[in-house]
Amino acid sequence: MAQKVIQIPRINDGRADFATLFSIWSQTNDYFEDVRFDFSTCWFLRPNAVAFLGGLARLIDSRLGRVAFDWNSLRDPRVMANVCQNGFAGSFGYSTPSWNGNSIPYREDKTRDVGGIMDYLEQHWLGRGWVQVSQRLKDAIVGHMWEIYNNAFEHSGSEIGVFSCGQHFPHNETLVLSVVDFGQGIPAKIRSFFRKHADEDLVAKLTGASCLRWAFQAGNTTKVGELGGSGLDLLKEFVRINQGKLEIYSNDGYAIVDRDGERYENRDISFEGTVVHITLRCDENLYRFRDEAEQP
Repeated sequence: MAQKVIQIPRINDGRADFATLFSIWSQTNDYFEDVRFDFSTCWFLRPNAVAFLGGLARLIDSRLGRVAFDWNSLRDPRVMANVCQNGFAGSFGYSTPSWNGNSIPYREDKTRDVGGIMDYLEQHWLGRGWVQVSQRLKDAIVGHMWEIYNNAFEHSGSEIGVFSCGQHFPHNETLVLSVVDFGQGIPAKIRSFFRKHADEDLVAKLTGASCLRWAFQAGNTTKVGELGGSGLDLLKEFVRINQGKLEIYSNDGYAIVDRDGERYENRDISFEGTVVHITLRCDENLYRFRDEAEQP
């Protein structure tokens, strides 16, 4: 089989950029693929792209394909430094150590490593001083963020695990973190659940947006006989107060939480999996629970 060359362009974290990533997935979403990622036109690569491409490479491997990252084609020294710093290049054939900088390291979790993931979130995401939070609030936010990982392990059905990467951007004082899995996706899971408990006509009316809306309502769960819900209430409230963004792409659905509230949309392009992308503002405020003592 001839090798398929995929050009990796400049990828930011807007909706069009996620559509680009999902298009790359659709081009390689088969068994026995022989793929080479070419970076000759890549002048910017956000952490969401790093986490997504890393997971996609493992997906290709799991489907008996071969994947190569052509690091010699990467001409931009800033992008090269970044993928070396966060450990992504070192994970895919480029022999260089990672180092501490503005990156939240690229991470792969094939199994549910509670301690490792919690340490990663506490030390590398909220523990670097980029966002000022009290210890109590930090512990709570990290715990709720862990639920995103836990839901991926419990519900996605992915055999290759969960992939993460993030970065602090000093020029616009933002902190981003992306968590990606290549499982069945939240809407697909919900539609499968309702097929067992509801009429097929109802299932046919479930859009990606309506499935995400249902999933993020407290108390809703696809586990029979158990209490459930997204567990995102505290995380969503923190994002609003911080004037950041929480975005979720899954199958043909899209959800966003920001200062203007929650919105759910359907998208024309779909992929099998879920991306959770969080953007926080690094301002001078100290965030804490309301019942915590005022700081002098």
